[in-house]
Amino acid sequence: MKKFFAQCYIWLLLVVLYAPIVFIAIFSFTESKVLGNWTGFSTKLYSNLFTGDMQGSGSLVSAIENTILIALVAASVATVLGTVAAIGIHNMRGRGKQAITFLNNIPILNPDIITGVSLFLLFVFLHISQGYATVILAHITLCTPYVVLNVLPKLTQMNPNIYEAALDLGATPYQALRKVLMPLLKPGMISGFILAFTMSLDDFAITFFTRGTVGLDTLSTYIYTDARKGGLTPELRPLITIMFLGVLVLLIVVNIRKMRNAKNAAVK
Repeated sequence: MKKFFAQCYIWLLLVVLYAPIVFIAIFSFTESKVLGNWTGFSTKLYSNLFTGDMQGSGSLVSAIENTILIALVAASVATVLGTVAAIGIHNMRGRGKQAITFLNNIPILNPDIITGVSLFLLFVFLHISQGYATVILAHITLCTPYVVLNVLPKLTQMNPNIYEAALDLGATPYQALRKVLMPLLKPGMISGFILAFTMSLDDFAITFFTRGTVGLDTLSTYIYTDARKGGLTPELRPLITIMFLGVLVLLIVVNIRKMRNAKNAAVK
């Protein structure tokens, strides 16, 4: 009986989580401007999205470009900083290690709006003009702790003597880092990059508070502005569908890689 209720709860949770996305995906194949009004099957919204033949296409395309560019830059820098930070934390001992790990977890648990307001006040205090640079810096701040969390377990699982053994065999510290540590940390770095990229794509509050008044829009701020005008651009429906499918495929690939790595480790 408990098993039955547990399964019902899981299925109910999945329906609540994914029903809205499925609903948007279904209505992305109709030309109706009102979500929920089916006017027949059509792929016109998809063609409008890719050809730019829609109202406000320039601002939407610009928002998509800004979102992807900011996410790529922030995730790349955060992956480097997070990996270096994870190696440093792993090599620490005692209370210092616990304190730094605790401090790394605070931004993760902190609500985005608090982080956004804090960074906004910091940039104002330092007289830094807000725009692309401040948004990217804010996103790096947001993403780096997640990379640290993904890389640290790989360091913990690693044989602590491997690095020293490489040095004893004549490798320079750089060669030991590049040829010994990096291949072992690669799965964690890839997972951290994907998570950082997704977090940056998803962010609204931090971008909203740190973009300034230069008219910089990401996809989240564009949707917010569009909704305040009285409705959403219909072409956002196919865009949301494509983004969801892209993230879904990415997660499937990552899970397949993890399963293969686990299987190879078990064979060895």
